[in-house]
Amino acid sequence: MRGTRPLLPLAVWLLHMALPLLGLWLLVSQPRADVRWEHHYTHFWLVAGAAVINVGLAVRVNEDARRRSDARLFLVSLAFVAAAGFLGLHALATPGVILAGKNTGFIVATPVGLFVAGALALVSSLDFAPQTAGWVIRHQGAGRAAVAVLLVGWAALSLSGTSVLGRDLPPTEAQGPLLLAAAAGSLLYVAAALRYYVLYRRRPAAVLLSVITAFVLLAEAMVAIAYARNWQTSWWEWHVLMLLAFAFVAYSAHQQYRKEGSRSGLFTGIALEQTLAQVRQDHSAALEALVEAMEHGARTAPVTARLADRFDLTERQVQVLERGAEALAHDREQIRRLGALVAIGREASVIRAEDELLAKATALVQQAFGRDSVRLGVLRAGALVFTDDQGGQPGPAHRQALESGEPVEADGVLHMPLSVKGHAAGLLEVRSPGRQFAERDRSVLLSLANQLSIALENARLYQQLEGLFRSYISPDVATSLLADPGQAALGGAVAEVTVLMADLEGFTPFAERTDPAGVVAMLNAYYSRVVPQILDNGGTVVQFVGDAVMALFNAPVQQADHVQRACRAGLAIQSAVQCVAEPGWPLFRVGINTGPALVGNIGSEHLRNFTAIGDTTNLAARLQTAAPAGEVVISETTYARIRPLATVRPLGRLSVKGKLAPVVAYVLTSLDARSEEASRTTPTT
Repeated sequence: MRGTRPLLPLAVWLLHMALPLLGLWLLVSQPRADVRWEHHYTHFWLVAGAAVINVGLAVRVNEDARRRSDARLFLVSLAFVAAAGFLGLHALATPGVILAGKNTGFIVATPVGLFVAGALALVSSLDFAPQTAGWVIRHQGAGRAAVAVLLVGWAALSLSGTSVLGRDLPPTEAQGPLLLAAAAGSLLYVAAALRYYVLYRRRPAAVLLSVITAFVLLAEAMVAIAYARNWQTSWWEWHVLMLLAFAFVAYSAHQQYRKEGSRSGLFTGIALEQTLAQVRQDHSAALEALVEAMEHGARTAPVTARLADRFDLTERQVQVLERGAEALAHDREQIRRLGALVAIGREASVIRAEDELLAKATALVQQAFGRDSVRLGVLRAGALVFTDDQGGQPGPAHRQALESGEPVEADGVLHMPLSVKGHAAGLLEVRSPGRQFAERDRSVLLSLANQLSIALENARLYQQLEGLFRSYISPDVATSLLADPGQAALGGAVAEVTVLMADLEGFTPFAERTDPAGVVAMLNAYYSRVVPQILDNGGTVVQFVGDAVMALFNAPVQQADHVQRACRAGLAIQSAVQCVAEPGWPLFRVGINTGPALVGNIGSEHLRNFTAIGDTTNLAARLQTAAPAGEVVISETTYARIRPLATVRPLGRLSVKGKLAPVVAYVLTSLDARSEEASRTTPTT
């Protein structure tokens, strides 16, 4: 059923178009029904009326063609001119009106004229390339001149009373060459109608449908010309069909004029695609100009007056344009405001400074609200401080909004409170003098204030977490844990890690001969240098045991270059402590090993410790014990992963506690700088 609905109007239209041919067939097959009625003045005014209608159509279409520089519209207007000219000659040649007797021009003017018009109609239906269309427009004067010469020459021959055009013809309207002209003209109109129908399927328009109908009626009129008998009913039929064809186009244009109230663009619907594209571009530019004026608060009257003059718009069309521009301006405004909501949410990222967030949020809100003045204030030590540094004491509206937690509007200023954990934290102030806030403005501003509250709360929470995390892990690791807290869940999983163990050689004797304050001062001095080296290289400090520190790489966050990071951290630790070590202080021994370990949070819900358990950790501890003071010892597994970048000194095979077989170890003396550059560009996941 759905597929048949679009075909129903077409079927009805085809039925109506078939009725004239059916009537012609009945008249020709039943000569008695084809009655004779010879009335010359009726014929004169009938044909002259059709010619006058054609002239009006030609002028109107030509005006659109000139305005748009459109080749198709020009050819359509030329077709109307040719048809009007030859119909006028046919009317003037009516016997007994202007000319006394019968003449050949009376017989042959119509088929020839409609044939010429049909040829122009078919050419106009072609899809011209821009270059071809431009050529037609440049030579439109020559086209008009050719039609004018043809009409003048035909008038001289047909109205002179000579027999140059041939002898008087029998009762049928056309025979011989004229019959061929009528048949060919009918085919031209059918072809033109089909091509315009294809165009109508792409972009339906009333004017296109009227032109298609006119061409079909003219094709039927050409058939009637070939078979009709002079002054018989069949002969009058083609006159009526011809008049209906042109009158239908005129009627359609008139209805379009009544609908739009303007003559501009009545026939634009049949224009070339490039012309329509240009029209759309011009209209978009006009609408954009009006929207821009509205957005900047400028007077729109000069803009609309200029557009009305340029596009020949009526007052009603100008009003429609203004409403459309106003709706588009509001839509864009809402899009900007919603975009600010999204942008502020994006700016509330992990570990962002509060002042930086507030400055960015203020800029985003100001940009989104255009002409409105926007300020953002936060409570600090109980005082409301605005980010624009303009100062000023809070007014009653400020205090009311902060105390009630509800928006307050006063004197064209809307105060939207911000809250953190249910307590007043700041204020969003939007000043729009000269207008009231619409309900849609209030809704967006309320959402914006809520988003700012969330962003402010997140920024403060992240700042606290950052302070906590920075004591144990690198900023990159902290950010990843905040993004995926599941990595810190209780439990563990086997993963490859690089374990770094650092311990002070000779710490026990040093502690025995030094007072506790001196020991603590030494440890603090060392750890203030050691811990940053671990964190800066992406390591996680998992525990301190007196003079020993344990760090993990590739956990809890994966690092593709964790071996290089750990080795670089070990060398950096030794370099850093050399700068602060005093005479008699013990030095660090560092052991590094790479391998699988059970990594996770070990303990209970109340107290837990993130660590790595397994043989990999044990071997790192044994290598640290075997390392000379001030040196970094790495395992064979670790060395295999950094061999192209590392410079080492073999320690040979070491017997270590917990291992039945000796292990191969190396003293790491340096690491190629390329490893540091690679680590900077390698993300953690």
